[in-house]
Amino acid sequence: MTTRWTASQIPDQSGRVAVVTGANGGLGLVTALELARRGAEVVLACRDVAKGREAATGIEAAVPSARVDVARLDLADLASVRAFADGLPHERLDLLVNNAGVMALPHRTTADGFEMQFGVNHLGHFALTGLLLPRILATPGARVVTVSSFAHALSNLDINDLNSERQYRRWVAYGRSKTANLLFTHELARRLAAAGSDVVAAAAHPGYSATNLTAAGPAMEGRHTLGRVLRLADRAVAQTAEAGALPTLYAATAPGVRPDSFTGPSFLMWRGAPAPSWRAPWTLDDRASTRLWTESEHLTGVTYEGLAA
Repeated sequence: MTTRWTASQIPDQSGRVAVVTGANGGLGLVTALELARRGAEVVLACRDVAKGREAATGIEAAVPSARVDVARLDLADLASVRAFADGLPHERLDLLVNNAGVMALPHRTTADGFEMQFGVNHLGHFALTGLLLPRILATPGARVVTVSSFAHALSNLDINDLNSERQYRRWVAYGRSKTANLLFTHELARRLAAAGSDVVAAAAHPGYSATNLTAAGPAMEGRHTLGRVLRLADRAVAQTAEAGALPTLYAATAPGVRPDSFTGPSFLMWRGAPAPSWRAPWTLDDRASTRLWTESEHLTGVTYEGLAA
């Protein structure tokens, strides 16, 4: 791919329907804005509907012709995931961007009792993708793009302790959840190919980008000084959310994106234009991806109809 790929090179998206999770701010908002700018009808899937509506208003101000909708989606609650999928009015779905996530939180659990980072970053998106799969499979040329992180390199998955019950270390748990994103993409791409589908499952990461994720953990613990320091660091060394969203937008729209590809910033996985990104060997482990898939179906109660093992 060119090292100078920018949002201006996004192909025309007219007639296409996209769902972007966590689209009320940061990378998700930029992703939704640029897709809308190119003509896609975009559903902003947000836990906080009020913030989602503010984001939609901002998109419509920037792109008067934009077609955007807001729907509630709390990835930390499987009932909310099912309600979102049931309530989505579109029969087709050209693009699902699994963007929302949490990072390095103090120990918390989801409404269903899962460790929060694994529950939101992986299980919520696994369930959402499976519930929307019939529409995705029915749409020629559809794509599923899941946002991982270079921090997946912090830890392989422990298939026997997916919820970090033995020991919780926030950054290890985050790394595991991002490894799970890549194993999910790997297995989804394999199953789609086996089914003869032209749907592309790909992954992307933003490098080090300035978003509200960095300071969220310290804020939950009342560590406001640390939060301020981290925000200053974001301003000093991180790239903008606009730059950080480019790998996702590339994976979502550029011609010729390969199944199970991993796109990130070109310079040391840190910043720069979209490029093929290094990924840890364990994220390409067929046995691990199959076991994670089986466990994820069991934990969420969501099975992927039409995609055999």
